[in-house]
Amino acid sequence: MAEKTYDVTELFGSDVFNEAVMKARLPKAIFKELMKVMHGNAELTLPIAEVVASTMKDWAVEKGATHYTHWFQPMTGITAEKHDSFISPVGDGTVIMEFSGKELIKGEPDASSFPSGGLRATFEARGYTAWDPTSYAFIKDNTLYIPTAFFSYSGEALDKKTPLLKSMDAVSKQALRILRLFGNTTAKSVVATVGAEQEYFLVDKKTYDKRKDLIFTGRTLFGAAPVKGQELEDHYFGVIKQRVSDYMKDLDKHLWALGVSSKTKHNEVAPAQHECAPIFESANLAADHNQLMMEMMKKVALEHNMVCLLHEKPFAGVNGSGKHDNWALSTDDGQNLLNPGDSPMENAQFLTFLVAIIKAVDEYADLLRLSVATAGNDHRLGANEAPPAIISVFLGEQLEDVVEQFVDNGEATSSLEGEEYISGVHSLPHFQKDATDRNRTSPFAFTGNKFEFRMVGSTQSIADPNTVLNTIVAEVLCDMADKLEAAEDLPMALHDMIKDTIAAHKRIIFNGNGYSDEWVVEAERRGLPNIKCMVDAVPALVKPEAVEIFEKHGVYTKAEMESRAEVMYETYSKTINIEALTMIDMAKKQIVPATIKYQTSLAESVNAIKAASSAVDTSVQEALMADISTNLKDMYAALAHLEEVAGKAEAMEEGAEQGHYYHDVVFTAMDELRKPADKLEMLVAKSAWPFPSYGDLIFEV
Repeated sequence: MAEKTYDVTELFGSDVFNEAVMKARLPKAIFKELMKVMHGNAELTLPIAEVVASTMKDWAVEKGATHYTHWFQPMTGITAEKHDSFISPVGDGTVIMEFSGKELIKGEPDASSFPSGGLRATFEARGYTAWDPTSYAFIKDNTLYIPTAFFSYSGEALDKKTPLLKSMDAVSKQALRILRLFGNTTAKSVVATVGAEQEYFLVDKKTYDKRKDLIFTGRTLFGAAPVKGQELEDHYFGVIKQRVSDYMKDLDKHLWALGVSSKTKHNEVAPAQHECAPIFESANLAADHNQLMMEMMKKVALEHNMVCLLHEKPFAGVNGSGKHDNWALSTDDGQNLLNPGDSPMENAQFLTFLVAIIKAVDEYADLLRLSVATAGNDHRLGANEAPPAIISVFLGEQLEDVVEQFVDNGEATSSLEGEEYISGVHSLPHFQKDATDRNRTSPFAFTGNKFEFRMVGSTQSIADPNTVLNTIVAEVLCDMADKLEAAEDLPMALHDMIKDTIAAHKRIIFNGNGYSDEWVVEAERRGLPNIKCMVDAVPALVKPEAVEIFEKHGVYTKAEMESRAEVMYETYSKTINIEALTMIDMAKKQIVPATIKYQTSLAESVNAIKAASSAVDTSVQEALMADISTNLKDMYAALAHLEEVAGKAEAMEEGAEQGHYYHDVVFTAMDELRKPADKLEMLVAKSAWPFPSYGDLIFEV
């Protein structure tokens, strides 16, 4: 049967109350005013909201919606929603469908049951959601979803959207000051744009259901290495299996209908690993759409009897999953400020923004590291896969040459114009090479007209890293603008600033192999931080310098930053505690009983053989039994130790001390329990082992 076709241009955004729908349905004057609101040039008024709400409701009901929800992003890192129907009784036993401007603008979810880091107590339940008109409403599961910000009764941000929006305003304001110095009087805003590549694993649902560790924690806590992994590198960009291809096609349909511009799909490095990448858009929309992408990946996988794993490291010894955050700055009239052009040494504007970013990354490397710090990402960063935990900037040889010439000579004579690529095969076309190569080991790589921040974890909201990135760049641009605006000779001041900034911060530039042991030594010599785990990263959030810049640019208050630090410690401790308890449960109820049962069957077999004939050699069976006994004894001792330290950790007061104890003591005890258990998996017959192996999981789809 031929596959059913559809018009992608008609499908795309068909479930979104986007600008085209608004223009077609709203009165012309209301549409014009709403556009001003969306672009930050006017305040939203209740009369406008009333018209928009009525129109939005009519559109949603026509498409089958019966409910609406304020969709927000609390500090859990995922989304939240409370559904209300459109029905309104009219007094005669019937109802009408209504939706007011007040209901559109404001919601009132319980604020006490979400992570708040002390900003809200259990008895302080009131919180508000406020419509974010810069992110389009959409329909999913017969419900109108309204993207919103979430904050407390006393005004503190309790979500990830609000700080992101504030950081976007901050970097826009400071970037415009720089642009004005270059004579740009037409740009009204500068937009931080993001394209977030999403990596993920697919496993069979029946196999997944037999692994309690995957169900409870998202990663395998036990598992011996498979006989074949990713060493042949045959999965990367390989032919997509039909079952996975069918999944990807359905995923595209869901995403396109929701206005998510799913562009690229392919097999990733590890078996069962894949990637989906969208087209660039504003950081706020990108954050919303990435949440939708993760949700749809999981939902569509179940429809195909598979499970989508988004954990940063679901399988030990196999490449983990990241979320490459491609970040750039663009004016509202379409100019990419990170586009070097053909001759960047003549492009002072490009170099100004480039060195500002280099300085920001160097001075606030610990904040960037903090922005990607999660318990899951601890397994991935520095684990001999992209990227290491040390922050550095990759520029490429040509651009680094331009930078070095500025330091040495105060000017550059090289060009970044790409050379012509000649293959040597007469039938292949010639084309211009890119000005820079790619470096998969770099945490923060310039890739032609954007920076690729490769440290973001696959489960993370991209709001946090982009909030930090926007804010630290805004701070450096602000400092530059202050000096340049006061300069008597602007060209000379600009020239000296570019040269001095490069000279002061070139230590952060590294084009080599970020995986190498030599780089660790070299980075230490340069004085670059190497923050290996989440609990060591958190203090950066509350240091005085960080509080100063976030408050200066109106992104966070000190109280909001302190609360987020507490949430991070609490989340880390809870994550490791759940993993430890899951290991204990699996070891006690599955591995130990299965091993003893197999050991007993071996003993019975040996006794039966000996009873039949004393001449038969049973040394192999007895050696196997001895090996099993040794590892079982080691495992049981490690199990008892893990129970002891996990209990002690759980009884500690929440905060930094508990987080460090979980990392230093409990996590180490978990690793000690895993070692003998994984050895036992290789000794016990597959038919007797209580759950599927790595080979079953990553090669069964």
